[in-house]
Amino acid sequence: MGIAFIFLSNYFNVLAPQVTGFVIDYVQRITGPAGNASTGQANYDRLVTALTQWFNNYADNWLKVVALCGITILILALLRGFFLFLMRQTIIVMSRFIEYDQKNEVFDHYQKLDSTFYKTASTGDLMNRITEDVSRVRMFTGPAIMYLVNLITVISLSVFFMWKRSPELTLYVLLPLPVLAITIYYVNNTINKKSERIQESLSRLTANAQESYSGIRVIKSYVQETAMLGFFRKNSEDYKRNAIGLAKVEAIYFPSITFLIGLSTLLTIMIGGLYYLHNQHHIGLDTIVEFVMYVNMLTFPVSAIGLTASLIQRASASQKRINEFLEITPVIHNPENASTEKLEGNISFRKVGFTYPHTGIEALKNFNLEIKKGEKIAIVGKSGSGKSTIAQLLLRMYDVTEGELFIDGTNIRKKNLQTLREQISYVPQDVFLFSDSIKNNIAFNTEAGLDEVKNAAQKANVDGEIQNLPQHYETTIGERGVTLSGGQKQRVTIARALIKKPGLLILDDCLSAVDARTEREITQSLNEYLKGKTAIIITHRIFSVLQFDRIVVLSDGEIIEEGTHHQLIEKNGYYAGLFARQQKMEAAKNNINTK
Repeated sequence: MGIAFIFLSNYFNVLAPQVTGFVIDYVQRITGPAGNASTGQANYDRLVTALTQWFNNYADNWLKVVALCGITILILALLRGFFLFLMRQTIIVMSRFIEYDQKNEVFDHYQKLDSTFYKTASTGDLMNRITEDVSRVRMFTGPAIMYLVNLITVISLSVFFMWKRSPELTLYVLLPLPVLAITIYYVNNTINKKSERIQESLSRLTANAQESYSGIRVIKSYVQETAMLGFFRKNSEDYKRNAIGLAKVEAIYFPSITFLIGLSTLLTIMIGGLYYLHNQHHIGLDTIVEFVMYVNMLTFPVSAIGLTASLIQRASASQKRINEFLEITPVIHNPENASTEKLEGNISFRKVGFTYPHTGIEALKNFNLEIKKGEKIAIVGKSGSGKSTIAQLLLRMYDVTEGELFIDGTNIRKKNLQTLREQISYVPQDVFLFSDSIKNNIAFNTEAGLDEVKNAAQKANVDGEIQNLPQHYETTIGERGVTLSGGQKQRVTIARALIKKPGLLILDDCLSAVDARTEREITQSLNEYLKGKTAIIITHRIFSVLQFDRIVVLSDGEIIEEGTHHQLIEKNGYYAGLFARQQKMEAAKNNINTK
């Protein structure tokens, strides 16, 4: 429909020169030298021919004929404007819908990709694809298509009527076009290359800025503002150089187009004037005026060739980047006929080995562990021993590289991803809060009411501190929970995990930022909450209050000790040594507090 409206708007536009030519010829025949006047039988469009025949009924009243021609030109302009309005309402609105769909598609694909992708991807580059790249594709699907079709339509209609009027003069007018075509060809290639470089440099610049904003507290605490500004300036300089390079190409291109259009106008007046003076090829003043109007009509569409080419080339570079991203297939995906059974909590690691694909680090080796429904297991070990990897495998953020992992007797690879993750509550080491109210952060898109949120917050021992905030549970926290302390953020995320009522709870070293008294209160609450539930507590500390069915000690991805607290103390191994050191540290702290 938009293309049809473009044609109609330009059709009514190209009729105006013919009506103007008729009225000039008419006035010339009445007042000017008859020898050089046209016969009045020009090859006009059928609509214009019908109008001129009607105008001839009033040939004895030249003022009325001129007035009718003026009104006709005004009506043609109004019709053109009306169809221009419809053209933009269809094509530009269509491009906005395409932008909407494409952004949703890109965002949806982001959420399908697995942890391996995000370990290597730059946040700035990801942001650039969904904003700048999609925006440039929209500029193609809207303005670029509109300008391109407009260009083709105007040139086709104008050349068609010019040729009907005077083939000889048309050839002279179109002489500069081959030069124009060659110029466009070479400039387009240059624009395409420069556009790709601009997008790449913009991605680096965006990534640099995003990382600086996220890590502003670290930058300030290490007094690295000057160094970070230097990095940003370097990336900004690279972007500026590429952008200015493209601007220079366009700066040369557009005046060249204007020059060639001006040359066509000059040729029209000069050649047409000579024909008129020598009374050749039936060319009168009306023909010259018509051709000048046609050439001026071609000025914007032809000068927009450069803009359209630039939009198309930039969109091509951006769509290429989007396609490359959309063609990335997630390693972790739902199998056919995936199991959606309710999670009971029976877990079995059988000779599991795992190596991180992006680093080659072997996190687990020949790992065997059986967890029965309702058991509470502690996994203890130093940093880098593979503790967090167990949580990642249970959530199926990664797949095991060796062995098998079973949940309730079904291989985890055959489980429906959404169903699996819906029934597991996971609190990671690096907690994340959204820039939203505390209530919404705890409820996190569940249908939990305020009473359930408060109950979860009480179990996580954070309700009292929330009540002291200005708007209580409706208090909006900053980006990533920046307005809360580390311990408060950890407890809010624990409340988020508890409100989910999961079949399996995984706490990954989530009490590292709370004091001993708060830790004791939280673990006491967890003891009550975890009765009859399967839970895995990953930690480098030993919780004396929590009652574990088994404690698993990891070192370099292998189980080196396993048993209850008393059994491991009796073995007098790694766990016993860790417990003894922790007891000494707590005793020293108590002595200091007493003094």
